[in-house]
Amino acid sequence: MGWLNSIFDWIMQMHEGMVYLCSWFLMLLESTVIPVPSEFVVTPAAYRAASGDVNVLLIIILATIGADMGASINYAAGYYLGRPIIYRFANSKIGHLCLLNQEKVEKSEAYFDNHGKLATITGRLVPGIRHLISIPAGLARMNYWKFILYTTIGAGVWNCILAALGWYLYTLVPADQLKDQIEHYSEYIKIAIVALVALGIGYFLLKHYVWGHKKNEK
Repeated sequence: MGWLNSIFDWIMQMHEGMVYLCSWFLMLLESTVIPVPSEFVVTPAAYRAASGDVNVLLIIILATIGADMGASINYAAGYYLGRPIIYRFANSKIGHLCLLNQEKVEKSEAYFDNHGKLATITGRLVPGIRHLISIPAGLARMNYWKFILYTTIGAGVWNCILAALGWYLYTLVPADQLKDQIEHYSEYIKIAIVALVALGIGYFLLKHYVWGHKKNEK
């Protein structure tokens, strides 16, 4: 895809100061409804950090701040616009250009409803949910500062994973093979993340609803 190659090339070729700016801005877009793949932002930036061009910690911090700001835009849309307008946008031509539809919004709402407010942490790690989970948080009028705290944790963990992948790949592959390797490894990461989230949710449910219920019966 041309736009995907452009994002990757920008990160790999631009001046080091612009890498910081683009990491922040592209992750802001990624956390709204713009289909920017975070693995092609943070991972190549971390690859460059491993070579000494940029600071990996600063990349993670700026990417997380960007994610918080983008998520806040979605939160505000859900909070102030409401469900009918959100659905209308999702079903519009512009929404479809952003790879958005009502079914995806409903899926993120169901995830939020099923997993509670902590969904703003775990949802940041789940493919297809990550960039939309802020909308149901706004629709539910979740406390904004709790929302930002949870979003920062979830986005920060995700960015650390992507940065670790970029740093690791620097030791394995030359720059001209990086994009293909990101695509290869990102699929395994997504599967592992979904499995870990599922295990975490399962443990939480067992602890609070099964083991907790048995403890109260004693």
